[in-house]
Amino acid sequence: MAGPDPVPTPGDPPEDPPPRDPPEEPDEGDDPLALRIEQLILGAERQYTPFQAARAAGVPMDLASRFWRAMGFPDIGQAKALTEADVLALRRLAGMVEAGLLSEPMAIQVARSTGQTTARLADWQIDSFLEGLTEPPEPGMTRTEVAYPLVELLLPELQEFLVYVWRRQLAASTGRVVQAQDDAEMVDRRLAVGFADLVGFTRLTRRLEEEQLGELVEAFETTAADQVAAHGGRLIKTLGDEVLFAADDAGTAAEIGLRLVETLGEDPMMPELRVGIAFGTVTTRMGDVFGNTVNLASRLTSIAPKDMVLVDGALREELTAARLAPRSEKSADAAEAYRFALQPLYQRPVRGLGIVEPWLLTRRGA
Repeated sequence: MAGPDPVPTPGDPPEDPPPRDPPEEPDEGDDPLALRIEQLILGAERQYTPFQAARAAGVPMDLASRFWRAMGFPDIGQAKALTEADVLALRRLAGMVEAGLLSEPMAIQVARSTGQTTARLADWQIDSFLEGLTEPPEPGMTRTEVAYPLVELLLPELQEFLVYVWRRQLAASTGRVVQAQDDAEMVDRRLAVGFADLVGFTRLTRRLEEEQLGELVEAFETTAADQVAAHGGRLIKTLGDEVLFAADDAGTAAEIGLRLVETLGEDPMMPELRVGIAFGTVTTRMGDVFGNTVNLASRLTSIAPKDMVLVDGALREELTAARLAPRSEKSADAAEAYRFALQPLYQRPVRGLGIVEPWLLTRRGA
């Protein structure tokens, strides 16, 4: 007796997929070399319109459009510009929704977070490679002509490296989550959040040439990223003249704040730095952090003296509870090896946050 018909798995193609069109002939305005580089990177030729790709993936056109926009891709009408990889990506996202692994809003959020992160990474890599690696080796060659063999050599290596770094970061992030005390803490967590801000950056933009300004920003971001990572924090984002970082404990955040001031202060070309750090409940979304704790850290940064670190009362309590700083200099135990010193400053009102008492953080004995 014949068995039951096989049950299609989520994300499988429809029973009668539309026939593939032959690869699109280049338009007269298309650069043949640019098309060759695109095909090399994508690994396939253009052969689907958006409607054809959605139909081949078995995904409604409106959902496919939401996925593509979330990934950061522009609307292209019905131009034939998509490949088999685009169909497979749609099928995978829709398959995870159909299987109940992700809700539709969560799948769109996955597409958006991945698109935003990789778009910035791709822009940075292309800028760096074009400047540093595509200098024509002989007269008459253009950078574009040098780019093709360069992409051909680098693409597989960069792809493997990207997956490696992503897996390491995913393992580290998962480890932090599973150590949370309860389910609520997995989303709304208690963290130390800090801002580091270059003083007088707006004036610098009017004084420096664009190339000099770019070098200064790159040096600042590189140094900040190195110091945050080396001492156990996480760089949340950079905003040109400002970086936002987070740490699981107050001691790590305090060390990062002081290291940033000390390290950048050694560079005579770098402006002064202000750092503000607060401790408390933080909401995390798509790799970013939100909430009153983040707002307070930002306000502390704006009122911090040059080349100084200000912290809030909650972070001070964490440092003293961990025996990293004395509760007061008068009552400090001379035999205790404290790492940090804290000096109270005048209480002041902070818009939207009430009265705040900032504390000046320094190294013990500095």
